[in-house]
Amino acid sequence: MKIGPYTLPNNVFVAPMAGVTDRPFRALCRALGAGYAVSEMSASDPSLRDSVKTQRRIDHAGETEPRAVQIAGADPAMMAQAARYNVERGAQIIDINMGCPARKVCNVQAGSALMANEALAMAIVSAVRAAVEVPVTVKMRTGPDPLRRNAVDLARRFEQLGVDMITVHGRTRACAYRGQAEYDTIAAVKQSVGVPVVANGDIDSPEQARAVLLATGADAVMIGRAAQGRPWIFREIAHFLATGQALAGPDLGEIRAHLLEHLQDHYRFHGEYTGVRTARKHVGWYLSDSPGWQAHRQAFNTLSSPREQISALEHFFAADPSALAPPPGAANQNTFDHREVA
Repeated sequence: MKIGPYTLPNNVFVAPMAGVTDRPFRALCRALGAGYAVSEMSASDPSLRDSVKTQRRIDHAGETEPRAVQIAGADPAMMAQAARYNVERGAQIIDINMGCPARKVCNVQAGSALMANEALAMAIVSAVRAAVEVPVTVKMRTGPDPLRRNAVDLARRFEQLGVDMITVHGRTRACAYRGQAEYDTIAAVKQSVGVPVVANGDIDSPEQARAVLLATGADAVMIGRAAQGRPWIFREIAHFLATGQALAGPDLGEIRAHLLEHLQDHYRFHGEYTGVRTARKHVGWYLSDSPGWQAHRQAFNTLSSPREQISALEHFFAADPSALAPPPGAANQNTFDHREVA
C-alpha cells in the first residue's frame, strides 16, 4: 500500500491517540509490526505551539519514515500554517483531524465537529492541500450523528481537493465511543472514492481485522484502543492477514521486556516528572488482565521516580512468575477511560 510516494510495509496502522501515541509508543508499535503510525494531534493555534506538550507531539527525531503529523483546528489559515510549520520540521505526511469527539475539541468546532460544517471542512482541506506539497490525509467519522451520516459525500469532495488517503472511524460524533462501530458507511466510502480508505473502530483481533477488511473493501485497518498495553497486536494482525495463521503471542519474558523497554524510552522522552505520571496508565493497560495487579496498583501509582517504578515492577514479576498471564480463556478487555482517542 502507498500514501503518495511512500510504500508501506503492511496495511495495519496505529491510530493517532492524544495522550497515548507519543514518539516512544509509536516506535514500539512500529517495531512490533505496525506499517504506519500517526502522531498525536497537535493544535494549529500558533499561540499554543511553543508549549512543552505541543513540542513533544511534533518531535520526530529518529522516527521511522514516513513521519505523519495530525493537526487539529477550525481556522483554514491556521491549519495551513500549521501544516507548513510541521513540514518544515520534518513531517512527511499531514493528517487532518475530523474524527476526535472530545468535548473540548468539538467545542471550538474542530475534530469531528467539522463534519457538521461541510463548508468549513472543505475550506480547511483546500487550504492545507494548497499549503504543502507532501501527502495530505483526513481522519473522520461516519457523520455528525446517526441521522446524518455524510462521510460518503465528504470523502468524494475531499478526493476532488487532492486528499491522498481517508480514514473512517465507524461511529458518528454523537456516538463518541458508545455502542458498536458500524462498517457499512466505511464500505460505501470505499466504493465512492479512488484513494486508499482505512477502516477504524473496534478492531481488536486478527480475526476482526480480516472481517472488517472483507466487509468494507478497505485498503487498511487502523488500530487504536486495542493496542494500549498490547502493542504486539500489529504483528499478530499482519501475520494473520498475510498467512491466515494465528501467530503465537509473546511469552511472559518478552512481555516484561517490552514493558520495561517502553518505560525507559518513555522516561527519556518525557523527563522524570511527566514520564513517571504518564507511565502509570501504560503500566495499567499492560497489566490490566494480570492476576494480583489490582492489589499493587494503588501503591504503584504513588511512586514518584523512574527507579521506584522499575524496581516495583521487577519485584512484582519476580514474586509472581505468572503475573502477566491472564486467566484461561480471558481475552484482552482493557477498560479505556481516555476520551481523546481518535
